[in-house]
Amino acid sequence: MRRILGVTFTGLGAFLLVIALMCHFFLPGQVIKFPLDEYTVTRLSGTNLEYLSGATGTEVTGATVRSVATTQGDVVAGTSSTAVWTTIIGTFDITASSNPGTPVAYTTERYAFDRRTGLLVNCCGAEVGTTRPHFSGQGYVWPIGTQKQTYQVFDSTLLKPEPAYYRGTTTVDGENVYIFVEHFANQQFGTVSVPGSLVGVPSQTEVTWPEYATTTTTYFVDPATGDPVKQIESQDQTLVNPTTGATALVLFKGTLTTTPQSVTAAVNTAKSSDTEISALQTIGPIVGGIVALILLVVGILLLAGEKGDEYDEYGEDDEPVGDDDKAVGAEA
Repeated sequence: MRRILGVTFTGLGAFLLVIALMCHFFLPGQVIKFPLDEYTVTRLSGTNLEYLSGATGTEVTGATVRSVATTQGDVVAGTSSTAVWTTIIGTFDITASSNPGTPVAYTTERYAFDRRTGLLVNCCGAEVGTTRPHFSGQGYVWPIGTQKQTYQVFDSTLLKPEPAYYRGTTTVDGENVYIFVEHFANQQFGTVSVPGSLVGVPSQTEVTWPEYATTTTTYFVDPATGDPVKQIESQDQTLVNPTTGATALVLFKGTLTTTPQSVTAAVNTAKSSDTEISALQTIGPIVGGIVALILLVVGILLLAGEKGDEYDEYGEDDEPVGDDDKAVGAEA
């Protein structure tokens, strides 16, 4: 019976130890991934913004603006290694209480990316608006297990990656996050055609001039999940006279920040995911490893005790009669 228990405990302990090691070193890479069926609505808002109204062709100042980004995963297009998410972003002027939600701009983004690293890949109809540039760098998310380093982040305005530098650690709604800052200055990102009269050239019906952008984006990223839980976007987009180099029009200028409600929702999601990751990658393996070691020790002790019992059965006191004993008896 002792032998059976010893073998059983030893075998079970060895099995649990293998499972614990797999949970720590192997399973996270197979199980912990960005979802295919993502669905989130994120809102950013800002005050005292300037923008060029497409409806009236005039510049608006002192506006209160809200941006609503709805992100939905394309489950059919995704695979075990690649996720495909589409985001529709609507920006609205909500200054006038009598006419809230006046459209300022609409954009769409469709990114395909690695479900572990968050790195963009070129497939699955990925595009910004109707443009299909070469995608690289981080897109919607940072890597699972984000590090304190510089990351290349794809910028949807410039249609190319820009460096986002690690700038420290802070807390957002009680969650420890890493801060990354992306900044670029006075870069041309396109051209736009406007009436000549709008930019002081009444002799021309229409002019096509370059658009320039200066942008600073601060990301607050949960390092375990790679999810940005808060974002601050400071944008300065202008139309520039190519002859003089002077600013002809302000296309959009101001700062948008993730609303408190969206921050709370993002942090709650990150905390829930952090708990699941910790349970799979850390807590589970530790508990499993301890139980496995206990079973191994008990099993080995039981087997060792079994061998001791076998030795006692043939010890000196119970030694069988040998040839010497037979010889003594014969003499007698």
